Amino acid sequence: MYKLNQNETPLFDALMEYVARDTVPFHVPGHKRGHGVDAEFKNFLGENAFNIDVTVFKLVDSLHHPTGAIKEAQALAADAYGADASFFSIHGTSGAIQAMIMSVVGAGDTLIVPRNVHKSVTAGIILSGAVPVYMQPELDKNLGIANGVLPETVEEALKENPHAKAVLIINPTYYGVSTDLKRIAEIVHSYDIPLIVDEAHGPHLKFNDKLPMSAMDAGADLCTQSTHKIIGAMTQGSILHVRTKYVDVARVQQILNLLQTTSPSYILLASLDTSRRQIALEGKELLDGAINLAEYARREINNIPGFYCFGKELLGNPGVYAIDPTKICITCRDLGITGFDLDMILSNKYHIQMELSDLYNTLAVGSFGDTKENIDKLLDALREISVEYMHKSPRKADFIDIPAIPKQVLIPRDAFYGNKTSVPLEDSVGEVSGEFLMAYPPGIPILCPGEVITEEIVNYVEDLKKTGLYVQGTEDPMVENILVVTK
Repeated sequence: MYKLNQNETPLFDALMEYVARDTVPFHVPGHKRGHGVDAEFKNFLGENAFNIDVTVFKLVDSLHHPTGAIKEAQALAADAYGADASFFSIHGTSGAIQAMIMSVVGAGDTLIVPRNVHKSVTAGIILSGAVPVYMQPELDKNLGIANGVLPETVEEALKENPHAKAVLIINPTYYGVSTDLKRIAEIVHSYDIPLIVDEAHGPHLKFNDKLPMSAMDAGADLCTQSTHKIIGAMTQGSILHVRTKYVDVARVQQILNLLQTTSPSYILLASLDTSRRQIALEGKELLDGAINLAEYARREINNIPGFYCFGKELLGNPGVYAIDPTKICITCRDLGITGFDLDMILSNKYHIQMELSDLYNTLAVGSFGDTKENIDKLLDALREISVEYMHKSPRKADFIDIPAIPKQVLIPRDAFYGNKTSVPLEDSVGEVSGEFLMAYPPGIPILCPGEVITEEIVNYVEDLKKTGLYVQGTEDPMVENILVVTK
């Protein structure tokens, strides 16, 4: 299955050799293997973390110019994930996404992207100077979430923009919904350009056939994964995978060198090395357990009045080609409370911290770190909440259709760096937006920097407010004013 020995952890081994040597540290960081650390902090963390908190030298290699342990560790990651090359990111997936975008487009180049992209994608567009062309994802109006972008939508966007230099797809979504990525890859490659994928929520997909197809298996040319989100790496640890037919590996390394610190955390890098070993060797069994627990939670939640947790019944709906069962999306609109309300009740009363919440839902991210005991604590809490809130308030208002994507007259970079002034939203019709405006649900921007504000958009925002739906993104938290680009 693998070409390399996935039992190996070259970077972690190098750090263990450094510790075994009892090295005298005349290098940064200044705590010198923990001797200079605040006592309370050290007592909490213990000795070991500080012993491997080192800087760049030959034994442990350099992230910017790897020739030894890091080079070997990244080669093992590429082998495990089926990539031609892989790069460690300690700048999170946000930094890796920016690098991914800047590796394939430059100033004035067209990049086709879904409308519901993460802000790191917009940051990459701003940094690169690219011109975005937006595709609308499919919407589930009952759940108030965005699903995947259809292959037909991608094909239409490419027909209208045959000069595009790349297509970016989010797959899977935060809520675990996947599109037909293999078909999309075929369409994109027919235009002889790369497909790049924000696979932040899919670092585990490769390792269990009960999960949606991974980006590398589907034929993507670049993908980024939050290795810390689902599998065992530490926070900020991510990986960027490359296929070389349409992408220059040397350029990817150069861009990463521009964006990442020259003093990377070797603790984070070691966690990427060891979590790769774990998922490569034990992934199927570990993920079987995680999936079984999540499916148990799903069945039980659907037996609690007022709650709904979607699953395979949505397959075949627009934009729903596959579903990651480890994502547990709890819809509570029938209880008459918002997802935000449910999130706060679980946190404040039951000390259960969820991953995210929106108007209709709160999301639990399942992984092989879960236990049945903890799942049962969540279920018991939901049962109590159901009894307390059922029939107290009417069902939450239905989703309101989003206005058409407005005309873009400035690229995001020019709008972001341009001179801006704040005006009342009601007086902003015809002005060029200098910031974002988003509606929850479903978290899709109504406005992006550089787009013309329309009367339809202003009226839509007012309708959202009257209905009690959530609007955000502007510098003004009340969304009474909006920054516009001065002429």
